[in-house]
Amino acid sequence: MDPAQNPFAPGAGTRPPELAGREKIVNDALIALRRVRAGRSAKGQILLGLRGVGKTVLLNRIAELAEDEGYLTLTLEAPENRRLAEMLVPPLRALLFKLSRAERARNLANRGLAVLRGFASAFEVKYGELEVGIRSEAGTADSGHLEADLPELFLTVAQAAKADEKAVALFIDEVQYLTPEDLSALIVSAHRIGQRGLPFTVFGAGLPQLAALAGEAKSYAERLFDYPPVGPLDADAAARAIREPVRDEGAEIEDRALADLIRKTEGYPYFLQEWGSHAWNAAPASPITAAHVRRASDQALAALDNGFFRVRLDRLTPRERNYVRAMAELGTGPHRSGDIANALRMSVTTAGSLRNGLIRKGMIYSPAHGDTAFTVPMFDAFLRRTMPGWVPPSEARNAGRKR
Repeated sequence: MDPAQNPFAPGAGTRPPELAGREKIVNDALIALRRVRAGRSAKGQILLGLRGVGKTVLLNRIAELAEDEGYLTLTLEAPENRRLAEMLVPPLRALLFKLSRAERARNLANRGLAVLRGFASAFEVKYGELEVGIRSEAGTADSGHLEADLPELFLTVAQAAKADEKAVALFIDEVQYLTPEDLSALIVSAHRIGQRGLPFTVFGAGLPQLAALAGEAKSYAERLFDYPPVGPLDADAAARAIREPVRDEGAEIEDRALADLIRKTEGYPYFLQEWGSHAWNAAPASPITAAHVRRASDQALAALDNGFFRVRLDRLTPRERNYVRAMAELGTGPHRSGDIANALRMSVTTAGSLRNGLIRKGMIYSPAHGDTAFTVPMFDAFLRRTMPGWVPPSEARNAGRKR
């Protein structure tokens, strides 16, 4: 079939042609957005899930809905080692300038710009020079303590938006990379704004450990947000994610081929897109058959190994690679931390420092106390493919001495 008509989209955060199986999450988000817009209380959402389940796609879809509902949106991705204040200043500045052009919001928006200037100065964030004539508002959001300053800043933004009969929605991806101080300040800000009934809400997405991190930052975080789990698609939703785009292009996929594709991908949305794309290209004509899916599997795995999996492995130190390879040797998981240490032939304490570093990098998480699992589906199989014949470092050293 014509590759130019291939409907599948295996990209980072790329919206699939059929957003199947996520209707409840999207509908709940839309209700929350409408309630906040109307001045009613509603929880924001923090989407939780492994890599490749479509959290970013969902977050972007909710942002689109917010804009359709008349929201002003701020969209951020939290990288490692970057502070929230630095990320927020540029988009907030643009938003406040937009509000300042509306006559009914001009005074409050200009005040917001003054507060933002003081905030940026307090956190040593470079601030543009276009706001000529606007001075900092001393004493508001300029203490240099984020948990005190960020709520004040957001309140001024929300007040300006309300004056223009607008609402503001902040969307943050990869929330688990925020520092504890930044996460705490974000939660406090959402709490303060909710208490005032102002039109400002927060949506986020992150790895499964984020719910625990939020609870550790502020015990009331569980009452401020809903935490919908975003997992692999069930068989019906996975089938729709493949069959509907194929039919939209005037083609078909055989039932057996579809079942094989779903089994190989385990219903993970990113893998469905990758396999679907290669299966389409492997089929010279409709329908896509089981033979085409088998032929596509080697290409799909190679694409995942060289991209999706490899970029994550390349971030790890040699000792961290040994840790995850030991996990893979034990199977799919989750695994007890002590079992991983035993597989590495090292003490639990020594292995624990590696475990903590891998959690910070977002490679593994703890689904239950003492348990460890990969944040990347099928990563264990990739490690066994790419690091065959692995032995614990101590055994490798001993083998070298004997030679």
